[in-house]
Formats: sequence, structure tokens, C-alpha cells
Amino acid sequence: MSGHSHWAGIKHKKAANDAKRGRAWSKIARMIIVAAKAGGGDPAQNLTLRYAIDKGKAANMPKDTIEKAVKKGTGQLGAVNYEDVLYEGYGPGGVAIMVDGLTDNRNRTAPEIKKIFEKRGGSLGASGCVNWMFSKKGLITVRTDAIAEEDLMEIALSAGADDMDNTGEVYELTCEAGAYEQLKKVLDEKEIPTEVAEISMIPQNMAPVGDANTARKILGLMEDLEDHDDVQNVYANFDIPDDILAKAEE
Repeated sequence: MSGHSHWAGIKHKKAANDAKRGRAWSKIARMIIVAAKAGGGDPAQNLTLRYAIDKGKAANMPKDTIEKAVKKGTGQLGAVNYEDVLYEGYGPGGVAIMVDGLTDNRNRTAPEIKKIFEKRGGSLGASGCVNWMFSKKGLITVRTDAIAEEDLMEIALSAGADDMDNTGEVYELTCEAGAYEQLKKVLDEKEIPTEVAEISMIPQNMAPVGDANTARKILGLMEDLEDHDDVQNVYANFDIPDDILAKAEE
């Protein structure tokens, strides 16, 4: 499993309470605002906005909440300014971690992210320290009980996927970022349900985790980072075997 899809799978299993859902909607609203401000409020002409709106729909975000976010981005409901931030560092066991965020105050966000890293046994690094270990790719996962592996492989490879991996619970499809829209469209047209569908940062090499205590610390750091209001995505290159993951979650 890649660190990112593994983390996505772990998150998916956790029960989503109202607080978590509300936080997710808030994060997606920021994404929509920034996309609409940069490229306009028409998702047909603004691919980044379309991705953000799709993410909102997948999270069961109310239609009026999505529309308000678009209007905030275009200035129809007042000006809201967020800027992209990217933090890089290391977690327990030396795993590489990238934190992608949107903030209205860099001077507040940076020390808070640094504190989370240090509290969980990691360290915030300099810009570029781990970025080179990741590649920007389209990432889509499909549950293995949704379709036969050979059938999905034939569809996915002909639609632009460069790789497909059976991780046990899901098939993990990756593609070049430019091929993502076509691949997602084909899967939707064939009514193949997806669990994760996004442009992601995929680790080129994995860092194996050999004990439950380290795994526990890594997962705690990932959760704390994702819970921060300014954080949009967290990417990592950890590889935790299922038996160690089970012990870490006890």
C-alpha cells in the first residue's frame, strides 16, 4: 500500500461524527473559495473549482453551502483571502510528511504546525526537504468487492491509468495528473463506485514501519495534522503492515 492510500483507508474506517463532518466542510469551502477566486465561478470553465465542488458533493456538503463558497470566492458575498501553504517534515521512524494547507494568517499557522510535529515526535523541516520524494498524480481507489480485478484493469488502463495495485480492500489506480479527469469520467460513466478520487502527492519510495509503537505515533501525528483547521491534505510515505496496524489500533 502507498502511504497515502493506506492513510485514506484508515480514515475511511473511522466513524464520521458531526464535528468531523463540519470540519471537513469548512476545509472544502476554503478550497472552493480559493479556486473560484483564482479561476472564476463557473466549474465548466474552471477545472480546479470543479474538483473542489466534486469533493464537496462526495462529503455530502449541502448545495447552498457550496454555492455560498463559490460566491465568496468571486466576491459576491464579500472578500475572503486565503493563501496556499506547504509544510514538509519528518515523522516518527523517519517517515516523510507533506502538509498542504490554506490559511489567512501564515504567522499563526506555521508555529502551530511545528508544534504538532514536535508534540508527536516528529520535526518540521526546511522547504524542499521531502518534496522530491513525491510525485503529483491522480489517485482513485475502488473497493475490491465492487468489480473484478481484470475487468477494472482493462477499463482503467484504456482510460489513462498508468498503474493499478490490489491492496486487499481496494484497487489503487494512479495516473498522470493530466489524465485524471478522463479516468474519473470513464469510471463514473460505467457506474464504478470510487472511494478516494483526487489529485494527490504519491510517494516514490516507501518507508516500512516495523513496530506498533512507531505506527501509533505516526497515526497520531497524521490525525493531529489533519484536524488542524488550516490543513487541507497530509501526505506521507509510511508503509504499515496489516498486523502491525491492528496492534497499533488496539
